[in-house]
Amino acid sequence: MSWPAVSVVMPVLNEERHLASAVRHVLSQDYPGELEVVLAVGPSHDRTQEVADELAASDPRVKVVPNPSGRTPSGLNAAIAASSHDIVARIDGHAMMPADYLRIAVETLEETGADNVGGIMAAEGETPWEKAVAAAMTSKIGVGNARFHTGGQSGPADTVYLGVFRRSALDRVQGYDEAFLRAQDWEMNHRIRMTGGTVWFQPRMRVSYRPRPNVRALAKQYFHYGRWRRVVARQHRGTLNLRYLAPPVALTGIVLGLVGGFFFWPAWLVPGGYLAAILVASVPLGSGLPAASRFAIPVALATMHMAWGAGFITSPPSLGADSRTARAQRQDAQTG
Repeated sequence: MSWPAVSVVMPVLNEERHLASAVRHVLSQDYPGELEVVLAVGPSHDRTQEVADELAASDPRVKVVPNPSGRTPSGLNAAIAASSHDIVARIDGHAMMPADYLRIAVETLEETGADNVGGIMAAEGETPWEKAVAAAMTSKIGVGNARFHTGGQSGPADTVYLGVFRRSALDRVQGYDEAFLRAQDWEMNHRIRMTGGTVWFQPRMRVSYRPRPNVRALAKQYFHYGRWRRVVARQHRGTLNLRYLAPPVALTGIVLGLVGGFFFWPAWLVPGGYLAAILVASVPLGSGLPAASRFAIPVALATMHMAWGAGFITSPPSLGADSRTARAQRQDAQTG
């Protein structure tokens, strides 16, 4: 086959430690076609800008563009606008792209005719806590049936991790919606699918992901996931399913059970049942892990579930009100 040129876009903020290695992994791809890397650099508190400039000075395939807001979707759009090629691959500034990643992605695009292909968010930990979170994040009890977390057969999907896109699809949907500070991938993939495109899951594409280093950081991450997934549900009707409703339902049941148990003791069976379920489920997840990780898995699971549920329940109606979809809905209401 004739291998098309690929632009790799990378939004970076405070990535001094990992940026040079991430770019090196891209430029050393086992890919026969032409490559370029576009770094959209936000206002960092470390030497990220200097490292990016040094990389661009040392290799003409690397380009640097500013991302004044520092927000991920803004950086992605800036990098896409500055890129040159018809295939656009998204990668993060701390992600290490496997050597065959782009080859597999382009082969899959050609074979399937999809507009976007992506693979597995391969959570891998170094510390006992990170290993516990990685086990939780790659399990169905932790994240439901999301194939980009847990794996599965290749085929059409609602969304995928990162993504390798046809530029024609990005142009068709006008790129990322910069109002979505989280869930921007899911939201844009939804628009790609709603405009006739296909998003394809390819399990052979794996990118390592380092989990959050402590309970507080994990809770903050999943709280914002829940908040922004509620925004997607409000703005794109029909996108909710049981997987997304499970955490808020569980949190509500646990709170009501804890309070109601003081008046009617069987209500305590609800939080007790949840605790028993995650303890039992944690046993196989901890197989082969150190003892500290095995004991931390129930904490990681509960943190992910409860924080996501709390974010979903408390998501304010004003969140995402400046998105393209929200503005279009207001205009339709005014003219209708």
